[in-house]
Amino acid sequence: MIFHVVALDDWLAGPERPFAPPALARDGCIRCCSDEARALEIAGRDFTDVTGPLMTLLIDEHRLDARVRWEPEPHVYGRINRTAVTGMLEIERDAEGRPRSHAVWS
Repeated sequence: MIFHVVALDDWLAGPERPFAPPALARDGCIRCCSDEARALEIAGRDFTDVTGPLMTLLIDEHRLDARVRWEPEPHVYGRINRTAVTGMLEIERDAEGRPRSHAVWS
């Protein structure tokens, strides 16, 4: 299982297509992480400007159509097919907007 932090609005855009955030075109890959704690760190560092719901995608790397390389964290070299996403966790934030925990999203 690998994890990717994303704004809910970005994930919901184009649900009929594989997920391809701007970072894929810019960097040639989608940076992921290997555990939930690291996802919270990434959310606190890179997503401070996101005001809406922030999610952590739970991705089964064995179901991805794209190649995954560990560098040392997982990088997906291509779009994320939505069938590889087995679930999502909502990132709960404190009053100052800092990530504090994950909650099951339904």
